[in-house]
This record gives sequence, structure tokens and C-alpha cells, in this order.
Amino acid sequence: MIPARYQASRFPAKLMQDLGGKPVIVRTYEAAVNTGLFDDVYVVTDSPIISDVIQGIGGKVIMSKRTHESGSDRIAEAVEDMDVDVVINVQGDEPFIDAASLGKIIQVFKNDTEKEIDLGSLMTPITDWEEISNPNTVKVIVDNQDFALYFSRSPIPYPRDKEVEATYYKHKGVYVFRKRALMDFQKLPMLPLEAKEKIEAIRFLEYGKKIKMVETHVTGIEIDTPEDLERARKVWK
Repeated sequence: MIPARYQASRFPAKLMQDLGGKPVIVRTYEAAVNTGLFDDVYVVTDSPIISDVIQGIGGKVIMSKRTHESGSDRIAEAVEDMDVDVVINVQGDEPFIDAASLGKIIQVFKNDTEKEIDLGSLMTPITDWEEISNPNTVKVIVDNQDFALYFSRSPIPYPRDKEVEATYYKHKGVYVFRKRALMDFQKLPMLPLEAKEKIEAIRFLEYGKKIKMVETHVTGIEIDTPEDLERARKVWK
């Protein structure tokens, strides 16, 4: 499922910007299909503009019936009546999908025979302090089994002791849900930590859900700003 809003707050209409001759959302959709990892791929949107462009390439679209605060809420509505076990949320602004990393996280669920994991996601190590301190970069800290402890826009862990080595991880916007966890998500009201940080993954932690993080060293490019788009265009070339 690829949630796709037309009016993104930081960069309106970014999903319809040109990337190598096609809109960003088309590039993302095609990349998801081309991984060969999924039984089906849909764009979930409230925008007739996005719907038309995806249907124009023969893609599958689900139109949202309600207004949603987050991509996860949007997807929950879309899969409510679908007979599925696991739902993967690929962000519409990530056209450089890494199939190997997605394959790893899907395997985590195949191996989880007791169905203890509610949610899986990706993280990548970062070392540049400017990126670590950038509030647009969501950071995550994990326990010794790579279950998420917390997500933040602030640098975590805070480097009070400069002598202690710590790895900083950037949270990549890919979620893999058990359907039941996703359906719970839309019914649970937003609590203060999620409201303060504006990070939807925090809602799962606040309600005691288990999020398994998988490390990847493929950074890709998330298109959050016009500058990101320019970088993406250079990489695409």
C-alpha cells in the first residue's frame, strides 16, 4: 500500500513533480511492483489527480472515503475488508525502493511463527551530525534485540558523555504491519508523545505494540523538500 496525499505540508504536490519524465508517485508505484515481493500493490489516495495518473499507467488505486491524519490510518481504511495477513506501507515519496531491505523485513514476519511482532520497519546508520540534529530526520533507538524503544526528531541518544560510542539510526519510512495491529491503530486515539513529535510509529509504542527494526545500509532519497527532489533527479540520471 502506497499512501499518497497531494497536499503535503512541507512540499505541496511533491508526488506529482517530474522525476526522469514521470511523476514521483508513478516512479514509486513502478518500483514497488518491480520488486516482485508483493501479491498486490495499490496507491491509496484522496486526490483525483494522483488517482488519474496511476490509473493512466494501468495501476491500482483505492480512493479514501474519510479524511486521515496519517498514512497508516489511510491504509487501515483501505484494507479493512481485505483478506490479508501482512500489509506493507511504502511511502509515496520514496521512489528508490530497496528490494533487498524489504525482503529482509518480510522474512522477519515469515520467521515469526508465534506472531509476536506487530510491526516491522527499517533503520539505517547515520554519522553526519547535521543530519542527526535535523528535525526532518526521524531517529530511532532500539534494545539489544532490535525492538524499537523510541522514535524522535531530536538526537537520540543525547551525547552527554562524548567518550561513549553510540550508533545513531535514521528511521526509514517503510512499515510492515500485521493486519490486526493496523486495524488497532486506527481505533486508538493519538496520545501526547505522538502528538508532540508528529511521528505515527510512536502511537504503537505508547500502546505497547512491538516494533522490530531491521538495519539496512541503503540510504535512498526521501523527497521531503525541493532540494531532495533535485538530488533525486541527479541520482536518477
